[in-house]
Amino acid sequence: MEISVCSFSFHRLLAAGKQDMFQYIQDSKKLGCTHLEPWNAHLANIDQGQDVLHAGSNPQQSHHLTAMDDDYLDRVKAAADEAGLPFGCIAVDGAHIYEQEIEARERNRAKAYRWISIAERLGASHIRIDSGGPEAPDDQAFEVIAKGYEDVIQRAHDSGVKVVVENHWGPTRFPDQLVKLLEAVPKLKLLLDSWNWAPGKQAEGWLKCAKYAEATHIKTFHFTDEGQELTQNIPAFIKLLKSNGFHGIWGVESVPADGDEIEGARRTIELIQRFG
Repeated sequence: MEISVCSFSFHRLLAAGKQDMFQYIQDSKKLGCTHLEPWNAHLANIDQGQDVLHAGSNPQQSHHLTAMDDDYLDRVKAAADEAGLPFGCIAVDGAHIYEQEIEARERNRAKAYRWISIAERLGASHIRIDSGGPEAPDDQAFEVIAKGYEDVIQRAHDSGVKVVVENHWGPTRFPDQLVKLLEAVPKLKLLLDSWNWAPGKQAEGWLKCAKYAEATHIKTFHFTDEGQELTQNIPAFIKLLKSNGFHGIWGVESVPADGDEIEGARRTIELIQRFG
């Protein structure tokens, strides 16, 4: 079974200066992960911990997540190689496709190109780039999003990287909007998050979108003493993905209410292994 912990699971440790990218690699190794799937804040030049917390809570306002230089990235790749952990999906905030102003779109596109080059440098298999845009885009906004994805998909393909969209924010929190986008851009793949749906849309999202999933974020918040997740039915989510032929990396994105991020990741991994 292939398992990763998206490094967003450790965003509070990162903000507090208690973890960096190199410690994330070591923590992933200790937790028994088979792959690394960093959130791009772990690969960015962060001046203040508050910047991490802001980015984590406001992915649509994460333009300050500027990547470190190539020398740093090469050291990260060397550390990952030494740990025996290849890179799966890099989750990128701050490079989304849609902005109302053309200049803002162009700035985001340049950021997307840069993160694609980073994914290639690290040997990552996938990169998550958000759609951005209003929750119910009109035809013009939808066309901008679809054409934007076609552009970054071609750039990523030339680098040997696949682009995934996540049900994250904006229109992709609504199952019908997400399916419409995936059908319009067949080469676009899905990073399916168990939790990130508009209110009342989770069950519909699971059922309509499981067949498209190529990567996952399994969210957890509260555990019982017996190791069950109280917020949602994770065993049912795992069963649904398996019945739809999912064979990718089981990605953890734990957000423990008690603040113990290492323990939250560990318990989520144990839950996945029990039912996966």
